[in-house]
Amino acid sequence: MERIDVHTHCVPPSYREYCLQSDFAGKGHPDGMPAIPRRSTHQSMTQLKIKKSVLSMSSPATHLTPGDNVEGRTVTCRANIDMSKVCADRPTHFLLFASLPLPDVEGSLAEIDYALDHLGAVGFQILTNSHGIYPGDQRFTRVFDKLSERKTIAFFHPTTCLIRHDDSVEKVIPLPGVPAPIMEFMFDSTRALMSLITSGTVERCPGITFVVCHCGATFPPIMERIAAFSSMIPGSEDGISAEKINQLLQTRFYFDLAGVPSPDQIHGLLRLVDSSRLVYGSDYPYTPAALAKSLAKRVDDGLQNLLGLETTQQILVGNAQDLLGATCE
Repeated sequence: MERIDVHTHCVPPSYREYCLQSDFAGKGHPDGMPAIPRRSTHQSMTQLKIKKSVLSMSSPATHLTPGDNVEGRTVTCRANIDMSKVCADRPTHFLLFASLPLPDVEGSLAEIDYALDHLGAVGFQILTNSHGIYPGDQRFTRVFDKLSERKTIAFFHPTTCLIRHDDSVEKVIPLPGVPAPIMEFMFDSTRALMSLITSGTVERCPGITFVVCHCGATFPPIMERIAAFSSMIPGSEDGISAEKINQLLQTRFYFDLAGVPSPDQIHGLLRLVDSSRLVYGSDYPYTPAALAKSLAKRVDDGLQNLLGLETTQQILVGNAQDLLGATCE
């Protein structure tokens, strides 16, 4: 079946070189992974019957060294320009979620306008935490207000959990030797989603459409718990009801199906939102082509068994068209 891929990563050669030289980015082993992929983004499109892909950076994104905003702005701008050139060369195939140099607020505000006005970006990829700062933090208020003003998309990609100290940032590695994407990415996506909702950021910023990776991660089974104890969360002293969270998820969020959503994860997510909020994501090339192909079949088969052919086709194509609007035509 044809599909639109909202979760495809681009690895420009210049960005790859920055990562290979960066100690904090793992010198070629981001988040404990064995390597940074070399493959170009469009090699998988024919096999997976992808009619259009939205390109974005993966973790560790483009602000590689804590405290070095000059490097962060340089890497971000270069990566966004490189990705925009790929899109310009094949406009019927690619769209762009540009990167921001968070936690650098001033650099991010400038990059929002530049990427939208000059690079043709349709939205922005934001890490689930930016050197230990989660998206609902008041330090990022101006960034999300700007994104709302520009009526754009915020695509949240998971990363390693980081803890900020007074003068340093520490990586959290609960299971040494286990790459963060296997489990820790799911937990950090949940933290970011909780931060966005309980901080009031989602309600304050009606112009943003939010996209969460990996079928909502581990948020669905603990949503009621988060709601019940939300008044204890700093910045959410009035609390937020489960009903209000449901309403926000159904109207302001989309959830991609990258990874292994079937058979277990998707049932939990569909208790919170209906199928109109689901979109396809391959996570290529960090998910290699052969694995991406087998996972796509699992998604197709699982959706058809659960929801039928017509709804499956709507999830694979139609929902992304609704998300991306005229840029996807």
